[in-house]
Amino acid sequence: MTESRAVYNDKESKQISGQEGRRDQDVLGPGNKELINDTNHSPDAEAQANSHPVQRSKENPPPPPPPPNGGYGWVCTVCCALINGHTWGMNSSYGVFLAYYLANNVFPGASALEYAFVGSLSISCALLVSPVATWTTRVYGTKTTLFIGIAFETASLIGASFAWAIWQLFLSQGICFGIGMGFLFVGSVGIVPQWFTTKRSLANGFATSGSGLGGLIYSLAAGAMIKTIGLAWAFRVLGIVALAVNSICAILLKDRNKIIGASQLAFDVKLFKRPEYVLLNMYGFFSLLAYVVLIFSLANYARTVGLSAAQASVISALFNLGQALGRPPIGYFSDSIGRINMAGLMTFFSGLFALVIWTFARSYGVLIFYAILGGTVAGTFWATVAPVTVEVVGLKHVSSALNLVWLFIVLPSTFSEPIALEIVAGTGSYLGTQLFTGFMYIAAAMCMLLLRGWKIGELDELARLKGESVDQIDVVGTETKENDAMAKAAGRRTIVKNCLKWRKV
Repeated sequence: MTESRAVYNDKESKQISGQEGRRDQDVLGPGNKELINDTNHSPDAEAQANSHPVQRSKENPPPPPPPPNGGYGWVCTVCCALINGHTWGMNSSYGVFLAYYLANNVFPGASALEYAFVGSLSISCALLVSPVATWTTRVYGTKTTLFIGIAFETASLIGASFAWAIWQLFLSQGICFGIGMGFLFVGSVGIVPQWFTTKRSLANGFATSGSGLGGLIYSLAAGAMIKTIGLAWAFRVLGIVALAVNSICAILLKDRNKIIGASQLAFDVKLFKRPEYVLLNMYGFFSLLAYVVLIFSLANYARTVGLSAAQASVISALFNLGQALGRPPIGYFSDSIGRINMAGLMTFFSGLFALVIWTFARSYGVLIFYAILGGTVAGTFWATVAPVTVEVVGLKHVSSALNLVWLFIVLPSTFSEPIALEIVAGTGSYLGTQLFTGFMYIAAAMCMLLLRGWKIGELDELARLKGESVDQIDVVGTETKENDAMAKAAGRRTIVKNCLKWRKV
């Protein structure tokens, strides 16, 4: 392994030297090749270079090697998918637990609102710990962050099996599980984009589909285990499985943080000075207000229209199946028609399906249809947020940018399901909750529409400054260049003007 790295570095240095030589030839002209050779190889030049090796490397650091666009990246993609399945996927099965709690009064004296907060706390705590998880990743490395998450998640599920009061459920299935999920998520979410270029959205779609597949498996498994072995042992089995799978994945995962010089700042608040980054956060805010309602309320809604507990768990499982089926195509076509385009379009469909299908779904068959179809696009935010963030802030700052996104969506993650249940309690039906879900998705899609207007303006300005066609401009931001700062400013001035133009962005 050491020899192969040495050969690779030697090749890379030769390639860089060759590129520098070609640049010198372009500047001096073809008639001065001998002068270039004399200058490069003269004793004085060599002595000068050897006398200041550190200064030379600092002034002209070698560029990082490009992502392999595959290779071991696919192993990392599978590992991230499995981690998502055993964090967000397991958390999605809380809809089954919620329906069971509400139907059987498991914790006497607990209200529906308190049960709703258990599921919401798990998501909000996962997002709240993102600064700490980012710090541990920077200081101690990715694997340490992942194993901290594994310890918390395993402890939460085992602890929940011994809970006999609602406050204990808050601490175990709510807060502790959320902390573990947050460390695992933050430690792994930025790895897949580091390994890919043209296939980045496709790979990210496969990675995020793991949460849907995990939700499918564990929604069915949780319902079956609660019925056969009881609530306590259902928690214990889930804890043991999560410990085994997540540990294997943590061992296999490899990041490229040092290679790309990734920024691991926990609070890079300067990003909020960019209107396009604020739009990205508002997209996440509205998306989570709707998404959390769906993953936690569908099973309970099925019970309110007269379906059995088994049928309710099937509805929740099929919704997660829809997510598993929908996210890879979303990633694949994002690379074809544009990542911002795909994010906005699929989010709009999420709202449309909630308004025109879910509001009329009062039978088992129609609910199955909505669960699968709506599920394919309901989690669009999770399938697109990392690649879209790369295009907004650039690959170097994606970790810091995502870290702030997770903090920004803590509030909607915490209060969306309680809001949904309060609407139901106040109106006596789920219609208000269904309308709320649909309109929040549409508001998120409008944020993406404005963001694409900014991106189109940025690309047009970059093309003008460089004297190239728009097709030749890389859509991923390289914010370290002076031209890009001017282009970003130009994009902000033309957000509304360009948002309806058709362009691959």
